Amino acid sequence: MGYQNLRACLRDLYAHNQLIVIEDEIDPYLEMAELHRRVYLAGGPAIHYNNVKGSPFEAASNIYGTNARTEFIFRHTLKSVQALIKLKADPTEILRHPFKNAATGLMALKALPRKTNSSLSGFRTTTISQLPQIVSWPDDGGAFITLPQVLTLPPDQTNLMHSNVGMYRIQMGGNDYIHDEEIGLHYQIHRGIGVHHEAFNRTDKPFRASIFVGGPPAHAFAAIMPLPEGLSELTFAGLLAGRRFRYAMQNGFVISGDADFVITGTILKDIHKPEGPFGDHLGYYSLKHDFPVMKVERVYHRKNPIWQFTVVGRPPQEDSSFGHLIHELVGPLIPEEFPGIHEIRAVDAAGVHPLLLAIGSERYMPFREKKPEEILTMANLLLGKGQTSLTKYLMIADHGDDQNLSTRDIPLFIQHILKRIDLKRDLHFQTNTTIDTLDYSGTGLNAGSKLIMAASGPILRDLATEVPADLRLPDGFGNAKLVMPGICCIEGKAFSDYPSASHEMEELAAHLGALDLNSVPLVIVVDDSTFSSATTNNFLWVTFTRSNPSHDVYGVNASQRHKHWGCDPPLIIDARIKPHHAPVLEVDPAVSRRVDEIVRRMPMLSKLGI
Repeated sequence: MGYQNLRACLRDLYAHNQLIVIEDEIDPYLEMAELHRRVYLAGGPAIHYNNVKGSPFEAASNIYGTNARTEFIFRHTLKSVQALIKLKADPTEILRHPFKNAATGLMALKALPRKTNSSLSGFRTTTISQLPQIVSWPDDGGAFITLPQVLTLPPDQTNLMHSNVGMYRIQMGGNDYIHDEEIGLHYQIHRGIGVHHEAFNRTDKPFRASIFVGGPPAHAFAAIMPLPEGLSELTFAGLLAGRRFRYAMQNGFVISGDADFVITGTILKDIHKPEGPFGDHLGYYSLKHDFPVMKVERVYHRKNPIWQFTVVGRPPQEDSSFGHLIHELVGPLIPEEFPGIHEIRAVDAAGVHPLLLAIGSERYMPFREKKPEEILTMANLLLGKGQTSLTKYLMIADHGDDQNLSTRDIPLFIQHILKRIDLKRDLHFQTNTTIDTLDYSGTGLNAGSKLIMAASGPILRDLATEVPADLRLPDGFGNAKLVMPGICCIEGKAFSDYPSASHEMEELAAHLGALDLNSVPLVIVVDDSTFSSATTNNFLWVTFTRSNPSHDVYGVNASQRHKHWGCDPPLIIDARIKPHHAPVLEVDPAVSRRVDEIVRRMPMLSKLGI
């Protein structure tokens, strides 16, 4: 069985030496976040804070801090959920093995939400300002809820099977919000809650929402899980928790009987206020923009509640384990959702949406020269559906070229692409389109471009394993470093503007064109090549979060033929920081020193080596 509540989970983790309890008072303003980041990066345990400065409530974080711990938390139900998802991918499985799968089908029926009038027993009320006011980064616009479960229903609907439960960040104060009366919700119109918002805008009915914090760990995961059509988040939460989602109705609001905290209120349909800045998962601040506002009605909490939070920032972070579990669970659904696709992976270290890797089957015209054809159709399907539509760079390979190839090994996958790609033929741009709202590398909010890099066919080149000895660079460029075979980072001077950059990159391309660099098919121009080449994660983060394909991709002997752009090796990506980019997340040195002192006086933290 799973856990009935969050405290039961923490007790279990503590019993298995996977949780530390901090009794000292910790400041939610920057200190808790910095401590969390250090413990996470050390691969340390979950953290239970018993004394949160300025709040009467306890808090917990890093619960999902490692892939192994996340799987441990769901160890009693994970295989059953995987089996159910497999049935969704292949319903004939239940016909082939009816007795084997009968229990799985019964489990799904027992996971439906359960209404109970006792769900509110023991609940008390508080205010927004009494909740732990956790601020993670120095320039954040205020305190945020980072693991909320936001539930809404369409107009005139009370059946929870039609609800949407999503994880949208919540700003609890600051900016222009009325203290203890208003909070901000950051979401886009294409999200489930956005669809409900649009539907309510066509009515005169109040747009009610309930925000849950805490509860069984399965509930937070369900809020971010991309689910198959027809499977509700609440049913999935029941499946993964091994316990039905319990709820009551109060004044027209859904109240979770399992959550530690419940915030109810009405989203103002025609009023938006500035939300942010917020240190986000790309490793930069998402800036201040107008987003919906919720007028708070009540803030409930159970007896002895625990405030569950995480810290968002440059990946990997705690939420990376969510991505790991999602890949494990939805893998069987990929061929159903994207016919012909064997495997996809949103690259966490690159900020998730900026880079997607995929493997498909190339079956067209087997009797002629092999080149990307069918996998281009698959690439366009990926870029036109759901969350994968936010992809900025898509690298797609042909399964037939190497049936052992996997997107799990990111460096090996990228090298597979670079060995085979024909840069004159296999680069496909989409311009003036949408990208992730949180990605500021484009031409405006939610505006940018995309690049498909497709590879199918024989190996065209061996990849250099060291910087070519004859690589001499023009003025303004230097400190060439090999990132991995075939990829070289070069430092350029600080970016000023696009006309100047275009001139600089064309000069670099002309210079490189005079050399034989077929073995170095990708060159990245960066601000600091030592940093960018130090680790694969550094390379992925810098390259794919700081470039916009339509504006920042160049190449040797670049040309356009019938509106198709191509070049000779190397392809050049200008990944320098641009003036319009959002600021990089950095820790306040004074906060770092204070946390150093906290660690020194706590042996249980010191032994983690943080």
